[in-house]
Amino acid sequence: MADIADHSLPHLNTAAARLGAVFARPKTIAAVCVIVLASLGWIYLGILSANAIPASSGLWSWITALCRPAAAASSAGFIQFSLIATMWSAMALAMMLPSAAPMILTYAEIADTAARKGEPVVSPFALAFGYAAVWIAFALLAAALQMVLASAGLNWNNGSDAASRVAGILFLVAGLYQFSTLKQSCLRACQRPFPFFFANWRTTIRGVFGLGMRQGLHCLGCCWAMMLLMLITGAMNVVWMAGLGLVMTIEKMTSTPRFSQILGVIFIVIGVAMLAANAAGFGWARLGVPSV
Repeated sequence: MADIADHSLPHLNTAAARLGAVFARPKTIAAVCVIVLASLGWIYLGILSANAIPASSGLWSWITALCRPAAAASSAGFIQFSLIATMWSAMALAMMLPSAAPMILTYAEIADTAARKGEPVVSPFALAFGYAAVWIAFALLAAALQMVLASAGLNWNNGSDAASRVAGILFLVAGLYQFSTLKQSCLRACQRPFPFFFANWRTTIRGVFGLGMRQGLHCLGCCWAMMLLMLITGAMNVVWMAGLGLVMTIEKMTSTPRFSQILGVIFIVIGVAMLAANAAGFGWARLGVPSV
């Protein structure tokens, strides 16, 4: 990959060069995503809570509500599914965009080098759309799963023992998955996108879109377990969204599996503690512990 210190991409068209320049600033992207996440959270919370919170309630009531999961689905209709799927799509893309920035920038720099040599190149927009398609597909599945869990009465908001057991299992699964071969393989692909592009370079829109999908699948293979924690512990909970998004971004920016393994230990401890408390008769409903 060309060493472009200022990340200028003069040999790509204007739109592609601007996209590359945007992704050259992952910190800026992360900050913007946090702001967007918070805004989406407030807007969605306002829609869901318009009738649930009295108009006379103070600011603290709204802040407390923002730190809780979104309300469970009250029906299984298409409109309800569309709202939940839209929520998951916005949540997934906003959480994963910062961690995808180095990958898209790597492609843009390689494409700029190829264009300078007169070789045909495809805009990084095709790569970004392919990556987004994978996470939108995941969002649809997650939305469907959330509605199934809600219809089964697994609502974290009501602090039921069943919900806390499922949450404990999800934390345990997420922790154990951090040590799996598949997780580490996908993580390495996310941390080092250059060898992937070098070995699989394509010069057609369809081919580059496919590269984006393959990178999206690597990212999904790396992060699906942590994303599923949002099902019970905080779907559209801005605190959990920002926290997990930051954790997944840091994980992909590291060069060793140590951070990933530390996360695994933390998740396992949380999962075991939740299951043990539930088995001992100290579920969240009895303890009165609020969602965070």
